Amino acid sequence: MQDSMQALERWAQSLTDFLNTYVVEIGPSFGGENVPIMVLALLGTGVYLTLRLGFIQLRRLGHGFAVTTGKYDDPEEPGDVSHFQALTTALSATVGIGNIAGVALAIHLGGPGALFWMWVTAFLGMATKYTEVTLAQKYRTLEAVDRDPHKWEGTVSGGPMYYIERGLGKNWKPMAVFFAIMLATVGFLTGNAVQANTVADVVQTEFMIPKWVTGFVTSGIVAMVILGGITRIGRVTSILAPVMAVVYVTGAMIILVLNAPDVFPTLMTIFREAFNPTAGVAGTGIGAILVTMMWGVRRGLFSNEAGQGSAPIAHAAAKTDEPVSEGVVALLEPFIDTIVICTMTGLVLVMTGVNTAKFNTEILFSGGDISFAVPNVNKGWENANQMPEEIRVVNGYQQLDTETEPQLAWHEVGVERLFEDEDLSIPFTGSVFPVEAEARTTSGRVLSSLWGMAPENGAPLTMQGFRQGLSPLGDWGHYIVLFCVMLFAISTAISWSYYGDRSANYLLGAKAVLPYKMAFVAAHFVGAVLPLAAVWGMGDVFLAIVILPNLLALVLLAPKVVEMTNDYFERQPWKENYEKRQEWKRQGRKL
Repeated sequence: MQDSMQALERWAQSLTDFLNTYVVEIGPSFGGENVPIMVLALLGTGVYLTLRLGFIQLRRLGHGFAVTTGKYDDPEEPGDVSHFQALTTALSATVGIGNIAGVALAIHLGGPGALFWMWVTAFLGMATKYTEVTLAQKYRTLEAVDRDPHKWEGTVSGGPMYYIERGLGKNWKPMAVFFAIMLATVGFLTGNAVQANTVADVVQTEFMIPKWVTGFVTSGIVAMVILGGITRIGRVTSILAPVMAVVYVTGAMIILVLNAPDVFPTLMTIFREAFNPTAGVAGTGIGAILVTMMWGVRRGLFSNEAGQGSAPIAHAAAKTDEPVSEGVVALLEPFIDTIVICTMTGLVLVMTGVNTAKFNTEILFSGGDISFAVPNVNKGWENANQMPEEIRVVNGYQQLDTETEPQLAWHEVGVERLFEDEDLSIPFTGSVFPVEAEARTTSGRVLSSLWGMAPENGAPLTMQGFRQGLSPLGDWGHYIVLFCVMLFAISTAISWSYYGDRSANYLLGAKAVLPYKMAFVAAHFVGAVLPLAAVWGMGDVFLAIVILPNLLALVLLAPKVVEMTNDYFERQPWKENYEKRQEWKRQGRKL
């Protein structure tokens, strides 16, 4: 079993390396970074669509908010959910761990300026999201048969697989089938199993509750929601998504109010560091602007999911006969996800200073956060090419023969001094053996971990930011992040179940929907109790693969979207819907 898992991990890593083939090399004076194909493809598509649509994200954002309020909704139009419910379903999958851990990762590796480049990415992503959602509405399929007894099957199916086949023609169907297979697979992995594992890990760490117990509870919650189909999913997410966003943003806003004099200087720091970065905690060096840019772009792209092709499936279920009306609603997604929520996270991290702080940390040799790093030419850090066999330590200090020799690091940053105890009172002397995942003192005692001052990263870093930022009100701020991590992960799994079952419906028909949902629930429980290093890797691989056919379709169908956009805003059909709603209200009819 262990050999199979290792083989799976090697396969996933090989595919990841292939997909991250570098096409632009940045010189050492800019940090020695390279630009992956996937980043170029996503960013380039966003730029093209922004220009092609005449900066629609600026011109029509207000209309998107108006449509989302429901004042233009017509209950008689085809679909399964309202505009608002479609948005919240998509947001439930989009707003997630990336808003908490992804921003922390970008700032940890790219410095505070990375947040600015996340904003730029979100701005471009709004045009991409508008395009894919408009196309999903245009080429969706509506079921002619009333399936009320089987609500899990739904009455609407849409998404990239449909606009690839119907928009580009039958000759493109193999690419549509390929997309559907890949997306259904991603749904099992990063959209489900990884989310379950995240919740189980957090609950076990904080409350010592076994993973199987958490997995049983969360899989039960997911099952109760998704077996009701998109109608129930829409009702639940319309409550869940706003609640978790409001809780998280309110906590961050309280921190900003408590530190009001620091808000403007923090914003200035972010802008300054975007174009003239100093030295970050890990990865970024002095003047390495493209390193900062690339980390902001990477995390921004994967946070708002523009171009990924998943959110259009949720938006395709909206009740409307005007594709553009749902496209403008989709403009709000990257805005809410990145411009609002990610900004809150970034401001808290930089304002409280936790992004550069070091904390008393247990250095677990078997943990996933341990690494081996060397200083780079830009006064930052980079991962070592290979794991050292032995690291000698005297009085807590690592004995390195050269500056380029790998040293023990935590979150990609070398640990300055190592101790045997949590109080940092007994400096360690002996050797660390990374391969054996242990340390031995000169007297022969074997230790499975050491202690030292080290930086945090990911969700734990954001927890530290909220904990410190809300400390004037008590020691409870980190529980906001903990609560939101659990809600975000569960809501993501709920929404991804719909993305997967629409893919199954496209591939095998309505008969495949219920079996897919049952398998999805089972995978959620399994994901909670198993180590998922290989699943993380495979999920990233399939996610990267699935993006390419979607981006190609968006570029090829852009002229059609421009045509639909111009026609919609010339006709202004929302005015007729508004008058119809007003008439219904006067008649006392149910809306």
